[in-house]
Amino acid sequence: MCNNNEQYDYNKHPWIGRFNSWLLAKYEDKIRQETGPMKLKWMKHLQGTVVEIGPGNGINFCYYPAGVKVFAIEPNPSMYGRLRLSAKTAEADIELKENFLEYMNLETSSIDAVVCTMVLCSVTNPEATLKEVLRILKPNGKYIYVEHVAAPKGSMKRKAQNLLFRTWKCLFEGCETNRNTGALLQSAGFSQVDMNRFDSTAMPWLISPNIVGVAIK
Repeated sequence: MCNNNEQYDYNKHPWIGRFNSWLLAKYEDKIRQETGPMKLKWMKHLQGTVVEIGPGNGINFCYYPAGVKVFAIEPNPSMYGRLRLSAKTAEADIELKENFLEYMNLETSSIDAVVCTMVLCSVTNPEATLKEVLRILKPNGKYIYVEHVAAPKGSMKRKAQNLLFRTWKCLFEGCETNRNTGALLQSAGFSQVDMNRFDSTAMPWLISPNIVGVAIK
């Protein structure tokens, strides 16, 4: 049985890790078509050292320019095969880190940018994650994000998100359908948060409300 209050354990549920890697691969082309231009707008100018949290199968690696060093932190071992293949074809220097704790050991104000797409929905403590992001970012460092968010209160979609919350969380690595990630970003302590909302046609209906943007430390 899935415990909705604890960190996701891939050792207990290895088949779910494999399922999510396979499913993500099926959606990758549609996701690239929809959000690729948005990501490229910010990522093509990145320089120095970058941390990507939860890169999955490496869908974002193609947007990094040459000369960038990327620490890719992915806890799902079922992603590693596709992740390493994506890293081989990337222009940037990609180094895989297999544990979220590894980026907590990074020096304060040492990272030029953090990239995080479809991750804050599933971390146990998003406030603590964003606090750590702010700690490792250099002054004026960028946090580039794409996230699905809660639908408006009272809407049919929000009711469905609430109804299917536990089942979805068990099947999709702790992902919460109704997390208000936009508000979390606005209150995290960034000096500036640029945020655009859109309804995704690439993602499942339940998690189609999305936000994309960049926040500055």
